[in-house]
Amino acid sequence: MQVNSRDFFLFLSKNKTLNRAAQSWGGGIASGKIVGGIDFPSSVKFIKELNENGLAVTVDHLGEFVTSKAVAKERTEECIQTIETIAAQKINSQVSLKLTSLGLDIDEQLVYENMTKILDTAEKHQIMVTIDMEDEQRCQKTLDIFKDFKQKYNYISTVLQAYLYRTTNDIEELNQYHPSLRLVKGAYKESADVAFPEKIDVDNNFKKIIKMHLLNGNFTAIATHDDAIIEYTKELVDKHNIPKNQFEFQMLYGMRATTQRELVKEGYNMRVYIPYGQDWYGYFMRRLAERPANLAFVLKGMTKK
Repeated sequence: MQVNSRDFFLFLSKNKTLNRAAQSWGGGIASGKIVGGIDFPSSVKFIKELNENGLAVTVDHLGEFVTSKAVAKERTEECIQTIETIAAQKINSQVSLKLTSLGLDIDEQLVYENMTKILDTAEKHQIMVTIDMEDEQRCQKTLDIFKDFKQKYNYISTVLQAYLYRTTNDIEELNQYHPSLRLVKGAYKESADVAFPEKIDVDNNFKKIIKMHLLNGNFTAIATHDDAIIEYTKELVDKHNIPKNQFEFQMLYGMRATTQRELVKEGYNMRVYIPYGQDWYGYFMRRLAERPANLAFVLKGMTKK
């Protein structure tokens, strides 16, 4: 049933008719519920509410697989403006982005130019920029670009996905850079040639890479809604006396809000991933594909607003 649900939600995420319909409805149905707003300024009030409750944030302008250099440059300027606004308003927020939104599928040199502008701004304001991981075919390019920039900038991190076979090797290979990493299960549809097809294997690998990265002494963001993974992490850090400033939990905006606040009360660092923009529909469907149980979390969140 889970595989069928995953395929179903991924199919819906790619349905152009539904995506266009969702954009025509506007962001009102999702703003303040599963996304911040249709743009960053309209999201600021929701981010500040989270900050007031002790929750840090990372923001992401929705929209990937850009095929126009002009659009990629627009996304770059928008990201720079977001960083400037975060700094000016003293918001407790980082920034996440996808390299395809900066032109990865167009021209690699274009990505380097755009990322340099963004990271120059981020370095000036000491605001972390996380490169989101996309599908497996873009994984190596993403890591190569990350490694290049990590040698020049401090405020850059990236994401590794537990469902890929390669990830334990990536953890080992990246350790020389002492990277800050967000660890996730993974949301894209991949073949059994490159990814674990069974949930239990993904979960076991998730625990393995969390342990590897933490014991390597690197900052680790554990992005999960799974209680078993959260409890595993708590037990692991207690056993090995890992300080709480070496890791944080991350969850999606609009999902498990009560659990997020409880983790803060327990003294853990908790960061909320809050996307914004017109392309909220595809994002929403991919999150449901990643874990169909997220549907229950979203419905609870939306009915409480």
